[in-house]
Amino acid sequence: MGRKPAKSSPLLGGFSHFITESVIKLHMRIHIGSDHAGLKFKNELIEYLVAGGHDVTDHGPYEYDALDDYPDFCIPTAQAVAKDGSSLGIVLGGSGNGEQMAANKVKGVRAALVWSVATAKLAREHNNANVISLGEREHSAQEVKDFIDAFIATPYSGEERHTRRINKISHFENTGEI
Repeated sequence: MGRKPAKSSPLLGGFSHFITESVIKLHMRIHIGSDHAGLKFKNELIEYLVAGGHDVTDHGPYEYDALDDYPDFCIPTAQAVAKDGSSLGIVLGGSGNGEQMAANKVKGVRAALVWSVATAKLAREHNNANVISLGEREHSAQEVKDFIDAFIATPYSGEERHTRRINKISHFENTGEI
């Protein structure tokens, strides 16, 4: 494939540059947490992400316990992402629903339940999501890897309408007022 100019991206500092592949490979700091239902994928994803050059912090669990509770791992994952605005987060469970809810209780986190490459891209592009939530019981390992790759590689569009909406959410989060 020939060289072509890439679009200017806020994620890449707003600079245009040349790419030789259709996907820009970014090396990110990624925080990851799950519950027992997402433990198998979590461990596999850590290996996959580290092999891809990402800096991964595992927020647990570290061993299988059928009675563990996802908030104990997903909230610290989300807190780490909120503290480091240049990082992203991944939370995993059986469906991803509860994990997303727990992560979204952390101020500054925009966690998106993702079930396709398209929803992964839209979560970043339109909502500037900083955490992705996935269900191990709902997807194959390869599908989850594809969702995560799309999530990481997709920059926030920065469009005014999306920024306006995100700012309204942040305003409510900070004041309790619409």
